[in-house]
Amino acid sequence: MRHHNTKRKFGRVKKQKNALMNSLALNLIVREKIKTTEPKAKELRPFIEKLVTHAKKGDAATRRLIISKLANRKREVKKLFEVIAPKYTDKKGGYTRIVKLGARKSDGTKMAIIEFI
Repeated sequence: MRHHNTKRKFGRVKKQKNALMNSLALNLIVREKIKTTEPKAKELRPFIEKLVTHAKKGDAATRRLIISKLANRKREVKKLFEVIAPKYTDKKGGYTRIVKLGARKSDGTKMAIIEFI
């Protein structure tokens, strides 16, 4: 039974799911807006918002923490700390928006756009 297990599996093992979230988060940081499936966008939202909340602190310890979570991608972490996080210094949460799109033509999967507000 899956009592209190709220995270989606996406048909992957834990390492693959973590790699997927890292990849989606890195792409969102670089492009600031990505198009993906609706369940992936909903799963990415808390992951990226926690990173932005940590980045708002701006100290060395949180920088190391975020570098370890984002697979040692220092250029993207630098953008997160210097460009994205300062925009939300006065905001306590809700840094992203999910815009639902229609179903994909090929397989009918619900699509969505996730972007920074």
